[in-house]
This record gives sequence, structure tokens and C-alpha cells, in this order.
Amino acid sequence: MSSAGVLSFAQQGWEQVLAKVKWSVVYLDAACAESLHWSCGSSRLLEAVKGPACNLREFEPQAIGGGAQQPRAVFVLSCLLKGRTVDTLQDIIRRSHFQYCVVVTAVSHAVHLTANHVPAAAAAELEGQQPVFEQLEEKLCEWMGNVNYTAEVLHVPLLLAPAAPHLAFTPAFATLFPLLPRDVHLLNSARPDKRRLINLSEVDATSLTPELLLHIRCLVSGLSSLCEHLGVREECFAVGALSRVIATDLANYAPAKNRRKTATGRASVVFVDRTLDLTGAVGHHGDNLIEKIISVLPQLPGHTSDVMVNMVELTAVQTMEENQNVIAPGCLAQSNDTSGKALWEALLNTKHKEAVMEVRRHLVEAASRENLPIRMSMGRVTPGQLMSYIQLFKNNLKALTNHCGLLQLGMATVQTLKHPQTAKWDNFLAFERLLLQSLGDSTMAVVLNQLLPMIKSPSQRTSDDYSSEELLILLIYIYSVTGEFVLDKDLREAEDRVKKALAHVFSEESELSPLLQKITGCDSAINLTFPKSQLAVNDIFTSLQEIAGARTLMRQFKSVYVPGNHTHQASYKPLLKQVVEEIFNPEKPDPTDIEHTSSGLTDLLKTGFSMFMKVSRPHPSDHPLLILFVVGGITVSEAKMVKDLVASLKTGTQDC
Repeated sequence: MSSAGVLSFAQQGWEQVLAKVKWSVVYLDAACAESLHWSCGSSRLLEAVKGPACNLREFEPQAIGGGAQQPRAVFVLSCLLKGRTVDTLQDIIRRSHFQYCVVVTAVSHAVHLTANHVPAAAAAELEGQQPVFEQLEEKLCEWMGNVNYTAEVLHVPLLLAPAAPHLAFTPAFATLFPLLPRDVHLLNSARPDKRRLINLSEVDATSLTPELLLHIRCLVSGLSSLCEHLGVREECFAVGALSRVIATDLANYAPAKNRRKTATGRASVVFVDRTLDLTGAVGHHGDNLIEKIISVLPQLPGHTSDVMVNMVELTAVQTMEENQNVIAPGCLAQSNDTSGKALWEALLNTKHKEAVMEVRRHLVEAASRENLPIRMSMGRVTPGQLMSYIQLFKNNLKALTNHCGLLQLGMATVQTLKHPQTAKWDNFLAFERLLLQSLGDSTMAVVLNQLLPMIKSPSQRTSDDYSSEELLILLIYIYSVTGEFVLDKDLREAEDRVKKALAHVFSEESELSPLLQKITGCDSAINLTFPKSQLAVNDIFTSLQEIAGARTLMRQFKSVYVPGNHTHQASYKPLLKQVVEEIFNPEKPDPTDIEHTSSGLTDLLKTGFSMFMKVSRPHPSDHPLLILFVVGGITVSEAKMVKDLVASLKTGTQDC
């Protein structure tokens, strides 16, 4: 997809919001804050508010209300205006002095009708009317204490956080993850009066819980708005069970019918389940600096796709641990910094070595423009060398201001290169390569026995050994790349040995990470007994076995493992690569595992007639625009791989 497409969609939405915020207290939820962060930055919002930074607040039950001198409020929310969200709105407004309230929701009114159980036929008759929003406007005035005060509720599709011309995130749907085979049992238990599902291939919209289906409909609403902005009529395709449900819902989304009739462009939207290939999500084969930065630096609070960069060394504050939170952290998103944005996009599209050299080049050029006393140094780029260039900007407010974005990315690079976890990256990569070679000659039991000596208790571990979380990453890699297997006696015994060792490690941890707290259900290491650890580990291995069997129902994309031969070593072939190659196969065979989802009788007839007559079925390469949506997330390396692959195939297709 073109840069104009992703970025203008996000920025156009935010321009509608910015037009409402002058002299207002603005409350944002986390997902909308992240969209703003990548689209145009909080500084743009502050300029529009024309008030102090304290006028920007997080939308939460404990949020500070508006004082007597703050009569205007704007709430920017990514979710449905229902349940706890409305309760929080009421709490904040009742303890404030607002006389003018605007509530912006990223979810369309059509989805609000669905959430309020309005039948489809009745909803169609309400076209052009917004009774749910109007009722809430009346409530807002009631909560403000005067029916003559002003209230407005409107829909703005704040779906995307655009990270690059070819890459965008959907923060509000960060928790939307594909189903695993075990979820079939949960779905069956939630619908005891209906026909039992046998496997994931039978899952459709009627099988899902109302909550999950509504969450999907919210996503579909946003994607439909994106297609409207792009002026395209979309054909929907899916790889995987949950992707099929989402694609079908988008294809049959009633409010989109009129816009599709007038759309002049065409696009293919292909949804892919992340669970079909978790190898790419946890592997270390991606030779990308940004991927390493994201993996080792701490996450920016409230965000799903950015990190905190420690900027203390560019200030006069002493670099002591207690001062770490005195200076606001830097980050990767540089939406308002031209040179910072240029470097960010260069780093996304280059390999690690070239990326580090690119950071040095940008720092040298920036220092030269500011007439700073720089000493040129060629050869290998070191963290110390980069830091010496960055330090030139210290105590020079003009230079710091001019190149703030570039310096944040420079500091992120230095901190990543110096981070002990980065040194471990090669250890992970070596183990993964060894595993790929072993799989061709050895059984799964042998592979697990090779892992066993690496599982060490906290008291035995050195800095080179794997932590509990890192061991889980290795196990996910092993099970996902291996795929379906038979659980024989040897494998069961090997699993039992690994389970026991892992349970001991969990129970001996002195402090539990947030992930381990979630897995074990214990908020403190003191409460985590060995029996509790065993239960948690057993549950982990049930999930691992399901991850291994995730591609069982696939016919074409059944494996991501390519065995070695006399000329080539065994390797991992990403599922996304297989999907893209199949889409752009010049022979255009009917894709076996890329399912087309029909959007009505015409498509059904076309698909049916193609079985008997020479009628071509819709194919994802039919259109000039391809939108690839990975349900469950994508890595930076995978996004670059798809971009490079589409370019190498010389398709003339734009991808996103």
C-alpha cells in the first residue's frame, strides 16, 4: 500500500479529532494514544489544544476531572460506548465542571446497533440516523447537570498506528489472537444446545462467543472505513480458522454494500492466522536492528509496539538508577521529525550491519550541519563511537532540538548494542540452526533431550544461560517448526523430564516476571509452590502440542520446515513467504489453503459455476492492491520479507 494510503487514513481521522479539542481537557485510552503517537504525535495534539500538557489525560476510572476553569472536554476512545466505558465517562463527567463534551469513538454506529441487539433489518432502516449516539448525548448533558449544555458523540475510524509506508498496527486489537484446537472444547461448552464442533474447520461466526464476535465486528468496521478511504472494493481471503471468520464478516458487512457499488479501485485483503507459524514470531533469524531494539529495550507503558529509550546521558542529570525516571524517555516513533523518520524507515528496510552504519552516517551528517567538532572514524561501528557522536549534541539546545528524533534512535541503537541480551541473540540463532539440522536426523524426543541440560535453576544460571521466559521461547520454536507429530513413549518420557525440570525452575525463581505471573496465576514467587508450577507447566505443554498441530488442517501450507540435502542445509520457510509466493504464482492455480470468502449470491454462483464451467474464481493477485492482515501480529523482519518478496516478484502490486 502506498505511504499516502496508510498515513493519510490515520492523519485524516486525527484531523477530525484535532478540530474539536481547542481549549479542552482531552482524555484518551491507550489504543487511541498509540494511534496518535505513530500518526502525528502528542505535540500535534497539544498544539491543537492550546493549553498545558496536563490537559492530556488517560481515560480511566481514577482520571482527574475537569476543574471550574475547564468547561470543555473531549474523550477519544477506541472501543464501544457501552458497559464500563460508559460508567467511566459518567464518573469523570459527574465530578467535573464540564459544559461542553465531545465523545469520539473509533467504532461505527452500525456496530453500536449490533451491540445493542438491533436486528439487521431494523438497522438497515435506520441508515443516516444515529439513535445510540443521540441517546448518549442526552445522558452526557444529564451528567453535566444541565440539558442546555452541549454534547456531541461521533465516529472517527482511528484504527491504525502507521509505523511505515508498508506497515501499520491496530493497537485496539493487540489481544485478538487466533484459535487453537483446544478452543473448540471451550466453544462447545459455551453452546451446549447446539451441534458440537469437531475441529477448527467447522468454526464460523455462529460458533463464537458474543463478546469475541463483537470484537471482530469492531475490527471489520475499521477495515471497512480504510477501504472506503482508499476508494476500493475489496475481495476477502483467509488462511486459518479465525481469519476465515473475520474475512467472511468483512465480505458480508452490510454498511459497506453502498460504498462497494461506487468504488473505482479494487483490492485483495488476505487474513492469516499467526498461530499457523509461531516460529517466525519467536525466532532470531531476522537480521534486523529494529527487531533487536524492540526485543531488548523496555516497552513504552501503555503501548504495544514502541520502547523506552533512556535519554539521561544527553542531560546534566547524573546517570544513577534513581534518576532514570526524572527525564522523559525517548521512543522509536518520529512522526514529526523529518530526519528521524527518514532514519527509522531506513532501519526498517536494511540488515543489522548496514543499519548501524546508517545510524552513524545520519549522526555525522547532523553534527556537520550544526558545525559540531566531529572526528571522522571509518571501519567497524561500535557503541562507543556512536555515543561519542551523540555526546557532541549535549549542552547545545539548538542542536538537540533540531535533531531530537535522530538522537532518540541513535541512543536506542547504542543501548541495544550494549545490552547483554543482544549478545545472547547469536546463542539463540545458533541453537535454532542446530535444531533445524537435528530435526532431519532425530526424533522430537532427541531434540527435547538436547534442551534438557539448558534448563538451569536461578542459582545455577550464568548470564549466558537461558531464563525461564527464554526457555519458553525455545520450546515454542521447537514445537511450531516441527509441526504435527506422534506422541509415542519416548517423546512422552522426554516431555516429562523437561516438564519436571521446568517446574523446578519456575518454583525456584526469586521474582516472577509479569509473563510468569500470568502463566502461573501467582502474583508473588513466595506463593508459587512446586505443585502449582507443575500445573502451569502441564498447561504450557498442552498449548505447545496444539501449536505443533496448528497446521494439521492445512493441505498446501502444512510445513514450515525444509529438510536438508547434499547441497543445502535444512531451513525454515516462513508461512507468510509461502502465502505470498502462492498469491503471485505466475500460473495462478486455485489456492488450496487461501480461501476466498463470498460476499453474497453472485460470488456463491461464481464459485459454484467454476466447478463445471470455465469461470475463474476470484484470486488474491487479481487486484493492484494487496492488504495482508496477520491476526496476532507480525514482526519487523517478516514485514520486510513480504515487502522485498513482492518487489522481487515484480508484480506491480502495492502491499501493506
